[in-house]
Amino acid sequence: MMRFLVLESETAEDREARRESAGKSSGETYQATLEQLVPGVQVTRVAPADEDAPTMGVEDIARFDAVFVSGSPLHVYEDAPEVGRQISFMRTIFASGVPAFGSCAGLQLAVAAAGGTVRPMEKRLEAAVARRITATEAGRDHPLLAGRPAAWDAAAIHTDEVAELPEGATLLAGNGVTTVQAVEIRHESGVFWGVQYHPELAPGEIAAAIRRQSASIVEAGLASDEDAVEHRAALLDRLHDDAGDRAVRWELGVDAEFAEEQYRRRELINFIAALPSLGAKGDQPVKGPDSR
Repeated sequence: MMRFLVLESETAEDREARRESAGKSSGETYQATLEQLVPGVQVTRVAPADEDAPTMGVEDIARFDAVFVSGSPLHVYEDAPEVGRQISFMRTIFASGVPAFGSCAGLQLAVAAAGGTVRPMEKRLEAAVARRITATEAGRDHPLLAGRPAAWDAAAIHTDEVAELPEGATLLAGNGVTTVQAVEIRHESGVFWGVQYHPELAPGEIAAAIRRQSASIVEAGLASDEDAVEHRAALLDRLHDDAGDRAVRWELGVDAEFAEEQYRRRELINFIAALPSLGAKGDQPVKGPDSR
């Protein structure tokens, strides 16, 4: 039986807010996704941002086959106790040697823990769909991006970005908005694969996210008003209910890489499939995308 550890990057308040709008915390979404991808997996969730979170050392984390780090509204450059606790936990993950994967704030947390820097996007943000992501030369043959076409769109919503990668990092993909969209970090005993976007999220969860940040999206100039944000969210809800809805795909400007679950989750699927080569203890019978 595989054992996965999910690190919830959200604070307790953020977890409750997300449950109210999307039905699950970010960590609960990760758990549900992993349980679909790896039948029979045992998933443990931890929330190191919480002051009363149980302490886990290197030996505790080493009992797991992989660690997954969720997204959140966390700003890793802030000098706050909850941020410091999470960075410390991420450093323990690297020291444990257990392979890790993270998305959005999860990527930024790993970057900060390994010595890189993260910055605000200066009145920019990427909301709903990250467009035309392309692999770097190093990323074209990297197993994290196996199966991705020359350019692809992905679910995304973020106001921070990686400013400087740490030593031991390899840039794998970027786009016109954010230079760092996918990366591998080798630090101390560990290896981390991460993306700025959200392969774990369904369109309905992205719809809930842009509704929560509707005012910020209008302020950033991505939408003319909050009615326009709601229209986009409603389209995402329709796509969630019917991934093959051609009219919705056309209006959103997305293809199967974004619309269909098995392709949207490529990076997660690829990471789990690569775990034996990254030092995990067992094989992973992961449900991957069919060939097209």
